[in-house]
Amino acid sequence: MATSTFDTLLQKIETRAARAGIIGLGYVGLPLAIAVARSGFAVTGFDIDPSKMVALEARRSYIDAVSNEALTAEIEAGRFQATTDFAGLGECDVIIICVPTPLTKHRDPDLSFVEATSRSIAEHLRSGQLVALESTTYPGTTDDIVKVILEGSGLKSGADFFVGFSPEREDPGNQHYHTATIPKVVAGDGPEALALMKAFYGAAVSTVVPVSSNATAEAVKLTENIFRSVNIALVNELKTVYAAMGIDVWEVIDAAKTKPFGYMPFYPGPGLGGHCIPIDPFYLTWKSREYELPTRFIELAGEINSAMPRYVVGKLAEALDMRAGKALSRSRVLVLGLAYKKNVADIRESPSLRLIEIIEERGGRADYHDPFVAEIPPTREHQALKGRKSVTLTPEAVAGYDAVLVATDHDRIDYTMLAKTAALIIDTRNVFDRLGLSASHVIKA
Repeated sequence: MATSTFDTLLQKIETRAARAGIIGLGYVGLPLAIAVARSGFAVTGFDIDPSKMVALEARRSYIDAVSNEALTAEIEAGRFQATTDFAGLGECDVIIICVPTPLTKHRDPDLSFVEATSRSIAEHLRSGQLVALESTTYPGTTDDIVKVILEGSGLKSGADFFVGFSPEREDPGNQHYHTATIPKVVAGDGPEALALMKAFYGAAVSTVVPVSSNATAEAVKLTENIFRSVNIALVNELKTVYAAMGIDVWEVIDAAKTKPFGYMPFYPGPGLGGHCIPIDPFYLTWKSREYELPTRFIELAGEINSAMPRYVVGKLAEALDMRAGKALSRSRVLVLGLAYKKNVADIRESPSLRLIEIIEERGGRADYHDPFVAEIPPTREHQALKGRKSVTLTPEAVAGYDAVLVATDHDRIDYTMLAKTAALIIDTRNVFDRLGLSASHVIKA
């Protein structure tokens, strides 16, 4: 009896004889590539960015989750290589798509990267390959877009090749979980595709969680991030209401979380950042229009979170006026932290960028300090900020500002010096209270 395409590929995966191709070597793709290589597979990483190839060739990781040592070990063992030449896709048995899925200016899904990548794969597609999407998207993308583009090659999903979806769950800066220890949701187009997904990811991660369809797996990722978006919006709204009542929302949350059941703490901030929470909920909002169903809860959460930078700048202006007798338009402000979360260099969708813009729209002058971000790189929506450099955080420098606005509470900051030196501090992260440094010139916002 002839061995089926499925059986041949499954055997290759189970014996680690399969070569994996990871397309997109960013925050998701590079950690995944190293985890897969470490599990015994030969891995080829694909990316269109030549600068990433230069860094990898020099054994230098540009992603915090991958150390130079881990990268070097897999390269020298012959298990990992990287290229900009997508012709190598034909040599891969398993192909994983890890490319961006941003929003347009009108908050519609931008699947151009997924579509272009799928077309590149289709040009080199052959019998006996598994293609999986990890990019966050709306339910139906894998089956209705990726699979359709691949089948344009003339090959058939489920017979000649196999298609699956496994949502990425990377959390930059998380010291407790990494790619191999985060449970991996997997799905496939049919039972054989699912079996291949379970076998491949099960070899690289500690726990695999199979679900019934690609659309279900796509919905899992959206649900995780919508949950966070809505709850963060709730505490952001509570922050504004309680502040008007003279109540400290952080004290309320700290007391509420002592309840051992029925409550989970979320914390307010200056706005949402990162590649997931500010973007992913709107993928479902867009898709729901096809079914003529409103997503009022999700859209309201987005409105509240998007309004936070302007609320924070309003509190800053109010504090400058009342405590220093100075208008924001005549003030110099130091924004502390450019990254969207503490202890990482990731500035994607960071509210700090918007804070700087709003301060300057109102006539103020804004600089920033971030120990992880020496210079603002090019961004799609904040081109005017490109090239600005982090100022050195010294007592003399701090004394030259009318206010310090804490947007990101990095650990690598001398908050004691700031408390002693800054004339006015606007704290959006409650860091000074947590460190026992609260004072009359520290204003929570």
